[in-house]
Amino acid sequence: MSVWDDLVGQEKVSAQLAAAARDADALVTAAASDAPLPEASKMTHAWLFTGPPGSGRSTAARAFAAALQCVSPDRALGGAPGCGFCDGCHTALVGTHADVEIVRTDLLSIGVKETRDLVRRCQLSPAGGRWQVIVLEDADRLTEGAGNVLLKAVEEPAPRTVWLLCAPSLEDVLPTIRSRCRHLTLRTPSVDAVADVLVRRDGIEPDVAAAAARATQGHIGRARRLATDERARERRAAVLKVPLRVGDIGGCLKAAQELIDAAAEDARQVAEEVDVKETEDLKAALGAGQGGRMPRGTAGVMKELEDRQKRRRTRTQRDSLDLALVDLTGFYRDVLALQLGSRVALANTEVQDAVERMARSTSPESTLRRIEAIVACREALDSNVAPLLAVEAMTVALRAG
Repeated sequence: MSVWDDLVGQEKVSAQLAAAARDADALVTAAASDAPLPEASKMTHAWLFTGPPGSGRSTAARAFAAALQCVSPDRALGGAPGCGFCDGCHTALVGTHADVEIVRTDLLSIGVKETRDLVRRCQLSPAGGRWQVIVLEDADRLTEGAGNVLLKAVEEPAPRTVWLLCAPSLEDVLPTIRSRCRHLTLRTPSVDAVADVLVRRDGIEPDVAAAAARATQGHIGRARRLATDERARERRAAVLKVPLRVGDIGGCLKAAQELIDAAAEDARQVAEEVDVKETEDLKAALGAGQGGRMPRGTAGVMKELEDRQKRRRTRTQRDSLDLALVDLTGFYRDVLALQLGSRVALANTEVQDAVERMARSTSPESTLRRIEAIVACREALDSNVAPLLAVEAMTVALRAG
């Protein structure tokens, strides 16, 4: 099993990365043996992976990082790097390799301070691996100041340092940064391909895997969660009932409040799992006395942790709410498909009766207006509009059609 096996439906991208990994291996080998460097190398110091949510951007970046660190003896016999079994591949994939830094954020943005720490790290030589690799999974969340800090590191790369940036689209990255990166575009994998990987890699029953892949329309991460998490299935079922509950203003406001409450509950559960442990660990590290009494001069550190946890709760709530809006869009997508006589398969077969009933009782124009209302709600949330106000405006628009 090579490192490329988890790239579902991305054969072209896998081939490009495999070729670059071979050239990278040749570069390191040639430098170590004083042999002449190969010409026309497909390897470069900065890469940008873009693609829709669920396409596997971070998976591709991690697989490439593993291939760059591959130490399989088969390489000397002509084998391609990225075996998936050697120590270099394994530790890179699981996130424990000393020379592979995986950067993701559970906050709303990545600031200047964190980016400067990464830039300082990128100047170091590999501790034991073949390359120093920094995977930035949320490059779209860099603030403008953080992007400018990163730009200098990408402009003047350190030897044997590779940046792997992931973002939904080119427009989510500063033009000055993306112009210095080699760009790879990933596409949404097919429903059948996602179902196959859920069965093969995660051991999920074929029927459950097929239903989850169909419901999420090729989003690998969401499909896995839907197939393995009963609570996620319950939340989705509740969201798909919203179109039938907005018959009057009271129903609109109640549905909006329930969507907000469900997202807040998700954030609360994450906080319960993570915040308490983080706080206790920090107190122990700072030398808290009996009864939790903190030493002098530590109030600022504790306040910084509290602020970080608050920002994380905000992002968790927004992500949960956005996922509900995506599911709601899928419902109206099915309605529109029936109204236009499209032959595409329905994503929400479990509520097919409701979809068919709405398709008969409304027009395609009203369905499009409802989809536009959901899109407007997502944009309002991105602009920091109060979530309850944005969702209430959306549910009222869904009622109006």
